[in-house]
Amino acid sequence: MEASLSALDRARAMTSPRISPVRTPPISVLIHGGVMALWLVLFVRAFFLNGVAAWSTGIAYATYDTLLLVFVAWQSLSLVRPLSPVAASHPAPTLGVVVAAHNEAAVLPITLNALLGQTFVPTQIVIADDGSTDGTGALLAERYGLVDPGEGRLSEPSPSFPTLRWLRMPHGGKARALNAAIVLINTETVMTVDADTLLEPEACAAISHAFAVSPNLVVAAGLLSPVCSRTASGRFFQWFQTYEYIRNFISRYAWMRAHSLLLISGAFACFRREPLLTVGGFDPDCLVEDYELIHRLRRYALDCGLDWDVRVIGGARARTDAPSTLPSFLRQRRRWFAGFLQTQYWYRSMIGNRRYGLLGTLMLPVKAFDTVQPLYGLTAFFLLLAFLFGGHVAIVLPVLFIILGKITIDLTFQSWSVHLYRRWTGDSTTSSFGMALLASVLEPFSFQLMRHGGAALGWLYFLLRRSEWGTQHREGLNSAEEGH
Repeated sequence: MEASLSALDRARAMTSPRISPVRTPPISVLIHGGVMALWLVLFVRAFFLNGVAAWSTGIAYATYDTLLLVFVAWQSLSLVRPLSPVAASHPAPTLGVVVAAHNEAAVLPITLNALLGQTFVPTQIVIADDGSTDGTGALLAERYGLVDPGEGRLSEPSPSFPTLRWLRMPHGGKARALNAAIVLINTETVMTVDADTLLEPEACAAISHAFAVSPNLVVAAGLLSPVCSRTASGRFFQWFQTYEYIRNFISRYAWMRAHSLLLISGAFACFRREPLLTVGGFDPDCLVEDYELIHRLRRYALDCGLDWDVRVIGGARARTDAPSTLPSFLRQRRRWFAGFLQTQYWYRSMIGNRRYGLLGTLMLPVKAFDTVQPLYGLTAFFLLLAFLFGGHVAIVLPVLFIILGKITIDLTFQSWSVHLYRRWTGDSTTSSFGMALLASVLEPFSFQLMRHGGAALGWLYFLLRRSEWGTQHREGLNSAEEGH
């Protein structure tokens, strides 16, 4: 297996701009520098101007966000019409599932039960045990009859569940565990599922059908719903994250329609194995290995003139453990945002580059603004507080009207997103129009500030080149299963 992993490393070295450094093109410097310079100019205006112009930072933030909402709403119009089933043009490819697990014994049986109960049963299910020390090995041996294969080897199939096998690896991180499993698995497609993710019964069938319909599909991602603990804090975070996830998946659908989707969730995503091996698998040095991998696949395909597609599949749904407390939420978001900055830097040569079509001229420039969007948002909020407590009525009153207008737009978009999500997925149980509208009103003054706070921490950790993020405590899925 070591030789196979070395080949995977060589493939990644040939396709990754991180390993093969690139010169930062002037257009990338101009775009990133421009959004930062604009923030500085708008911030300084707050100390020299009167009236609503003093809050120019907030106006720019609200305008940018509104333009994105308009783009997403326009691109997702096709969801208004019922999506007609598409007949498969090819046989469904064989499907292997890799569950990367490090000290996940508490939730692993829930995930495995969901996988083993799929209407389309995967050909192989591999537990990529990343050096667990919590009794995962004993669980796999006692409950599933798997015999310890030794480090770096696949076990014999489970006597009770013939598709289930165990790969035990020394602790080296999720990406290394996934890569080791990808090398050893022999199916045409490989699905990655986090050990805290619970697939709905039709999820594998929907993913496999998507690959059978489209021969050029190389990545198919499912939809996730967050599950938090049953504490008061957990209910708070599940409420806001539920509607955040719905908006995000409608946004991913919109970018998919624009052939520019970059963000998929490795907690539930499926890849054609050959393209995945061609670009070298997951990068162990990236904080968000799933996000970076899509950049690498896209870049390779466009450089080589390949018609590779990345899609999000409405019929493939799952529930996943989500943060239930403020500290765990901030830890998650700082890692996500630091990984986003890391990837944006590695692929800076694509930003504004017409060679990469809309991906280079629209999606990545938008992401360039997203790197400083939290800075705009936090600045706008604290400037408003300063004007309010400073008694600047001439500034505060018109700003409040702008905020009211923005909340109205957000209310409309939130309702639109919930409506489209229900039509797309056929699922009306995870969302409520009333709770969605209430979340829209309260979010700018609560959850949104927490998101921006996590992103600010991500900036700090990225600049300090930190890579340790602490332990994530799993509470949501266990609570959800206890309630059934």
